[in-house]
Amino acid sequence: QVHFVESGGGLVQAGGSLRLSCIASGSSFSSEDIGWYRQTPAQVPGTRREFIAAIHRGGGTLYGDSTEGRFTISRDNAKKTVYLQIDNLKPEDTAVYFCNVHSDYSDYAYYDYWGPGTQVTVSS
Repeated sequence: QVHFVESGGGLVQAGGSLRLSCIASGSSFSSEDIGWYRQTPAQVPGTRREFIAAIHRGGGTLYGDSTEGRFTISRDNAKKTVYLQIDNLKPEDTAVYFCNVHSDYSDYAYYDYWGPGTQVTVSS
């Protein structure tokens, strides 16, 4: 199994940028596809989170429909870390961001457990 700890969130003004980090434990990290997801304040906790982006073990990337070219996912296998760069932040990006192993089959998180997430708050 792989476990995750997310960091890098904060309070930023609209138009700013953040780089989120997802640090994983477990020896299988480099062979896993990893995704970022978010839960907005409007969502009921425990419901399906919004898929943002995924990076395959070979480096290929996949982005959700709402990313509008403002999100960039990358990974550093030596550091067991996946990054999510968010540029031109908008108030609607306010959410708690999580990472997880990504399943292409379900197009969603593979594991039903989550890390603590990192809060991103964008002020207008």
